[in-house]
Amino acid sequence: MTITEEPRPTTTEAEHAAPSVTAVTYQRVSTKEQAAKGGRDEGFSIPAQREANARKAEALGARIVAEFVDAGESARSADRPDLQRMLDYLATHQVTYCIVHKVDRLARNRLDDVEIHRRLVEAGVTLVSATENIDETPSGMLLHGIMSSIAEFYSKNLASEVTKGLTQKVASGGTPMRAPIGYLNVRKRDEQGREYRTVEVDQERAHLIRWVFTAYATGDYSVTDLLAEVTSRGLTTVATPKRASGPVGRSTFFKLLRNPYYVGQVRYKGAVHPGSHEPLIDVETWHQVQTLLEARGTASERRRKHEHYLKGTLYCGTCESRLQLDYAKNKQGIRYAYYVCSGRATGRKNCTRKAVPVGVAEKLVEDCYQEIGISEQTYTTLAEQVDAAFDERLASRSQALAELTVNRKRLEAESEKLLAAHFADAIDLDTLKRHQDRIRIGLADIDRRLANEHGQHEGPRKHIGTALRLLVDCGRVYARTDDHGRRLANQTFYDRIEISEDERATIRLAEPFAALTPEPTSTDVRCSSTSSWVERTTQ
Repeated sequence: MTITEEPRPTTTEAEHAAPSVTAVTYQRVSTKEQAAKGGRDEGFSIPAQREANARKAEALGARIVAEFVDAGESARSADRPDLQRMLDYLATHQVTYCIVHKVDRLARNRLDDVEIHRRLVEAGVTLVSATENIDETPSGMLLHGIMSSIAEFYSKNLASEVTKGLTQKVASGGTPMRAPIGYLNVRKRDEQGREYRTVEVDQERAHLIRWVFTAYATGDYSVTDLLAEVTSRGLTTVATPKRASGPVGRSTFFKLLRNPYYVGQVRYKGAVHPGSHEPLIDVETWHQVQTLLEARGTASERRRKHEHYLKGTLYCGTCESRLQLDYAKNKQGIRYAYYVCSGRATGRKNCTRKAVPVGVAEKLVEDCYQEIGISEQTYTTLAEQVDAAFDERLASRSQALAELTVNRKRLEAESEKLLAAHFADAIDLDTLKRHQDRIRIGLADIDRRLANEHGQHEGPRKHIGTALRLLVDCGRVYARTDDHGRRLANQTFYDRIEISEDERATIRLAEPFAALTPEPTSTDVRCSSTSSWVERTTQ
């Protein structure tokens, strides 16, 4: 807003001066680009409107006392900063005219036009157009109403045409929005020289996006850790005319993992449409990532800090409370690490279990690995039996798998027909979304059941085979690995290890190791040999 002030006349001059005619001017363009470039989009730029308004004020013999400019503001709403400042200014100052270049600069909504005009009349201000013959005469008021209605029609028709164009673009597999990280919005020309916009894979970032989904699907990363890792590998946002390239924000990264665009689908107005762009991620990896996001509740992922690799694994063999790590100092100030019964330490249980030196606990657990190890020959025998059992079970479920696959293809075909009907204006968007939601639920249920069938066969087959392989010479491997490797091994093999008063270790194996024992809830490996355990398992 610009306000022009002139020197006040002396008292004698004021007594003889005629009342001065004053005016305010209002200019507006719709986009920030027009305001910044001063282009001639929509007919006139801000400087051109200012010049035309000044000529109109001069023709009226009016002195411009204030200028109001809304740069990059749409006229579809009256909530524009300088428009509101102008109306407030007119309510508190004596002004003769409000000059605009055209009526549509002031409003493109009939209701807003009526309200703005009402406030001008209440302030005693006459609305004047620099290019249109509107005034307070009946013919001028009629022209004002006609021009206002035309402006409203133009605005609504333009919005309708834009929506229609975007819908047609989606129907043809196009992208009606800015492409996400990993893709680039580009302009090309066809054989006739006509320019069109399309999407291409961003070769600089696409391999990082593929790595992000593949890495998260393994389950080895939290979202926060994954973002830090891929940022260190060089993933950045795409630079724009207004914003330089920089690190990807956390909220943007969460949306990236949820965006179906990476598997070739475009989400538009709540509905999902097949896109013509090149997918970066396969469907299986995509579903695995979505499953992990749902299962983990990514917002609540937390890291744990462990001070010793046995922490969280050991339990009291007397009262079954967890053994917690503690430190004691002797008179010389030397610290000693112990595992003490948490039930006794807190007074929750009447346990008399004494503290276990960390060195003793480490040796007991190492002995457990020596006891549960199996030979190469035993592994081969057990692996053959596992494969035979799973092959027999899979054959009995082949009919159920075939029916699920047929139902999935039927729902996918129905979804394609619904999209075609929507693009042909046979069904509206709400109906499309309602049916898509139904189909999406049905597909999700089929995928879950297929995954369950697959999980009941191939998953356990591979899992048990890997578990058996881990048992081969596991004692030697455990003795040679570092603290981090030992922690992972303990979490893999054991649910818990109980240490009794006489310092004997009783282990409770985790799945699938527990399923291989006749008594999976508790196996005292200090009292039974591994060979007899394997012999019972094969029987």
